[in-house]
Order: sequence, then structure tokens, then C-alpha cells
Amino acid sequence: MAYPYVSDREVRILSKHFGDPAARTLEGALANGRYEALKKALEMDRGAVIEEVKTSGLRGRGGAGFPTGVKWSFMPKDSGKPHYLCCNADESEPGTFKDREIIRWDPHQLIEGCLIASYAIGAEHCYIYCRGEFFEASSILAKAVEDAYQAGYVGKDILGSGVNVDITVHIGAGAYICGEETGLMNSLEGRRGQPRVKPPFPAAAGLFGMPTTVNNVETLAAVPHIVEHGGEWYRQWGTEKSPGTKLFCVSGHVNRPGNYELPLGFPLKDLIHDVCGGIRDGNALKAVIPGGSSVPILSAEESEECALCYEGVIAAGSMLGCASVIVMDETTDMVKQVRRMAYFYQHESCGQCTPCREGSAWVTKILRRIEDGRGKEEDLETLVEVTTQMTGTTICVLSDSVAAPVQSSIEKFRDEYLALIRRGERVGAA
Repeated sequence: MAYPYVSDREVRILSKHFGDPAARTLEGALANGRYEALKKALEMDRGAVIEEVKTSGLRGRGGAGFPTGVKWSFMPKDSGKPHYLCCNADESEPGTFKDREIIRWDPHQLIEGCLIASYAIGAEHCYIYCRGEFFEASSILAKAVEDAYQAGYVGKDILGSGVNVDITVHIGAGAYICGEETGLMNSLEGRRGQPRVKPPFPAAAGLFGMPTTVNNVETLAAVPHIVEHGGEWYRQWGTEKSPGTKLFCVSGHVNRPGNYELPLGFPLKDLIHDVCGGIRDGNALKAVIPGGSSVPILSAEESEECALCYEGVIAAGSMLGCASVIVMDETTDMVKQVRRMAYFYQHESCGQCTPCREGSAWVTKILRRIEDGRGKEEDLETLVEVTTQMTGTTICVLSDSVAAPVQSSIEKFRDEYLALIRRGERVGAA
């Protein structure tokens, strides 16, 4: 069976060569058409490349969904300073495993995207910041970069164009917070991986204090296809506000978990029940997290009418994030799962902001107490109050990531919390 499951409803652009070891090699990559878009881009004006990406409507695939071409246009044109591109491959959000697969199976696709983006924004150095645990993927990428250097696609005077672009693969140390763009830049500079206060924004003062653009792996991997075929071509998929295709990472209680490349706007219920083969063991669907553990949980009823695009998931009551779909069936202990999410963020908090550092620890402690049957009903109001104070009050959104699953689970699965609390009360009375 092809990698590892392929649905006839997929539109495989970025994932076309997943599962093919030959695509990792330079020879295989060239046979697949890699670096043709780079040649085309180098014959275009830098501004024309940016306009083509703007036309495509490509939005950042790292979670925020900001228009990529607009982000590139923020870079100063004649600053007289070095410009940098940072590729964010620090994929650490629970439920997310798409960027790793792009790097593992088609590294030259990413390298080509980095080169085109660097050319467009006037950057002569690109840093690809890889998650520390990506041992296999990082070694594959490093070998691909080395081969691209030797063939003249990376380095000085690439393809005889007079354009210089160096690429450095940097391995992180396994800190979730370094996936935040300014925490990533601090880590690259040898500082503690802590987010910076903005402004200044990276386009004004980023890596080493110089103009910098930070893009996600999936975002950059889409760029060669847009340059090669045109922005309007890319818009044939998706919706008006969310054009193109998206890699959806599906995990949890489905028969066929995995990565699926689908047009944005694809129905969530079709992803679960058709593409992924339905809920395992014939169980009923209970809840879905559509964008990684940092977004609000959707109930089974809410997921029925949810369209998987940025605006569609917001309308359903959550966020698309990086499209990491975590499916939970009727056997799921919601309190336990939410406690595990809160503990993850507590563990990964950099400790810089008081609401995050103290709030995440407090929330985890209360949830553990409820889970152990030692909770009180007023604990639920305390959890809502604490997480409300954690929302929008910190430098980055890690604190908000604790609040989203806690508040949505109390709202939609309050009975499960109360059952544990009341069971504990009965045991205490006995």
C-alpha cells in the first residue's frame, strides 16, 4: 500500500513523492522537476515573485495563517543591512507531524522553497531550524543541502545568476517554545529560547538585529509550485479566503491515521469518516481538536458542519492552527486528556511571563486534583477564572494554549468534571 494510506480525494502536490526514497536524492529530485521553479524565479524581478505569491493567497501553514506574500513585502527594500530567512522546522505541537514528513521524503522541495523565498526578500542566508528530536529527518535534510551546494543550487552565484544564498541546518535542543518565531531567533543567536516583546517585529529587527522573515516548512514547500504554475493555478483549490491545499495530520481514534493533503474547506466529517475510514472499533465520535492541542475542542455535533479552512473552523468555534486533527471517541476520558495537555504546556513554558509560568502550574494542579477525585465544584470556576487571566496577557500565546482546551472542555463536557468531583465527595463522605 502506498504511503501509508492514500485517499482518492487527496490533491497531492506537496505530498506527491511521500514514501519514495528516490525523491530524497538530488538525482531523484531533478527527475521530479525540482529546481525548475528556482530557475524561473531567478529570471523574474524579486518583487514579481512576491506578487505571484500574493496572488496565490498562500497563508502561513505554521498556525497563524498570515498571508505569506504580504509578510514578505514587509521586508525593507533598500535598508543596506543583511536580510535573513528562517525556516521554522521546530514542529512540536502535539498532534502535528507534517513538516517532518516533508523533510523526510522530499527535502529538495523545501530547499528550493527556501532559495526562492530568500531571493524574493533579498536574503543571502537561510537558517532551517529543526526540532531536536528530528534525528532522521535532520540528517536527510543536511545531506540534501550538501548535495545542492555541490550542484550549484546553493551558495555563491547560484546557477550563474549572481545571486548568493547560503543555507544552514540548525538543530534545536527539543524546546517547544523555540517554535515561536522570536524564541527561535533567540535560540539561533545562542540565547535562551524565550520569546521577544513585539514590536519591533522580525521584518524590522529580527535575527542578529537584522530584517528577517520566518516561514513554516509547509509554507515554503508550497512556494516552488506557485512560482512554477502561477498564483491563479494555486487558487483552483480551497476557498476564497483560504486558497490551496493543506496537509492534515490526523491522529487518535480513527482507522487510518496519517497525513492527508486536501483542499482547504474540506468537510471535517468527510475527513474522519471517509478519508480516515471512520472511528475505530465502531465507536461513536465524542470530540475533535482540529488544529493541535492549543485550540478549543469541538464536540461531535460541532464537527458535523465544520469546514476545514481558516474561516470555517473559526465559525465552528475553534481554530485551524496547523491542521492537526486529533479525534477522540466515546471512550475518551476528557478530564485526563485536558490535564495531559495542560501539563505539557506547564513543562514547556519558558517561565518568562508570570501568568503562563504560575497559571499553567496552577491549572495542572487543580486538574490533577479533580482527576484524582479530590476536586470541588468551585474548582471549575477557578479554572475558568485563572485561564481567562492567562489569555492575551503574555508575550507569546503559550499561555493561551493552556486556556483553550481547559475552557472549551469545561463548557462542553462539564458533566465529566462534575462526575469525578461528586464521586470524590461520596467517597469522602463514606
